[in-house]
Amino acid sequence: MQRQRKQRRVNPALIGLVLMLAGAACYFNQYVVPALPLPQEPTLVPTRDPESYVTAAEALFDEGNLLQAIASYEQAIMADPTNPATYIALARVQMLASRPEAAQTSVSNALLLSPDNPTGLSILGWALSSLGNEAGAESALRRALQLDPNHPLGHAFYAQLLADQQQYELAGEESRIAIELGGDLLEVRRARGYVLELTGNYDEAAFQYEAALRMNDRIPSLHLALGRVYRALERYDDAINQFVVADSLNPADPLPNTYTGLIYITTGEFGKAVQAMLQAASEEPSNPYRHANLGVAYYRNRQPDEAIRAFELAIRGGVTEGGAVVNGLPLDSPDVVTYYYIYGLLLARAERCAEALPISQALIAAVPQDQVALDNAREMVRICEEGAGLPPTPLATVAEEGGS
Repeated sequence: MQRQRKQRRVNPALIGLVLMLAGAACYFNQYVVPALPLPQEPTLVPTRDPESYVTAAEALFDEGNLLQAIASYEQAIMADPTNPATYIALARVQMLASRPEAAQTSVSNALLLSPDNPTGLSILGWALSSLGNEAGAESALRRALQLDPNHPLGHAFYAQLLADQQQYELAGEESRIAIELGGDLLEVRRARGYVLELTGNYDEAAFQYEAALRMNDRIPSLHLALGRVYRALERYDDAINQFVVADSLNPADPLPNTYTGLIYITTGEFGKAVQAMLQAASEEPSNPYRHANLGVAYYRNRQPDEAIRAFELAIRGGVTEGGAVVNGLPLDSPDVVTYYYIYGLLLARAERCAEALPISQALIAAVPQDQVALDNAREMVRICEEGAGLPPTPLATVAEEGGS
């Protein structure tokens, strides 16, 4: 009687990584290769050495000209599409320029040419993690460290992934290993700072981010990170200075103005907060959080009509004056509760109780454990009852009705 062979378990994450690389191969063959000049085609001018583009890209990166460095690496690839190192270098700069989708494409092309490249796999893991694909990121990073257990970037990016998964002890260990192996690498210092920031070790996080910026002080995401840490340390002037630099390096990013506005709300400079939040909303008009933060700034600055309009767009959704479509924020996460009860209070005070009372009921039903939200929900009811000349409803009764 023949013995049945034991079936080997298939790793779903590994299958996903293989399929992703296969898809990248199709893309490379269908779109990238046809766009490249054929080797036998005669040219009217001498072809530039690909290495000269790489040298120029490295110099541009050192100067902080990330977009120009990206363009130069792309020219190097057009001149020689067979060098995986160029794709990897391009992907690295794309990640530091906050372009994870483009970085994923670039590094996937590199891995088609060199499938067992630890640096390529590490950067792929970094890109996938930034895109929210934790399973794919972990598979790529584990493979990189399997190929080279002493690869500093593999440990650094794995530390970031673990921190995002709230596995802080393991993240700290991985980031320390990365520092030991490659403390002279910008990405390693950045990753160590990120882990320290998420664990509330702000002084140490600032030290690591500052060390990374000494290697290249023209990376907007590093200035943004250092500004966040300074804000947590209540070094508000230093934080704002970092956000100003980040904004100058990447004017399309709404986060520097958003964080600046939050500082001004904290320090009571509400007019400045309004201006900062207006700028952030103009930079990302379809994001409901930008309008919600603007609503808070207007509310603090005692501009209730403007605040109501901003909250209405953020919570109910709609179309901005510029034509951007905004999808409203559902009451399904703790970070939107404050927006809801400020909006409800403003509506109640504006005698728009037909709109305020449903918000009160929604808050009581959705967050019965949040005492601040409950108190504000009941305050909406009180304001509306007083305005209508009705006797106040007992608070306990409101809570019971809302929770049923």
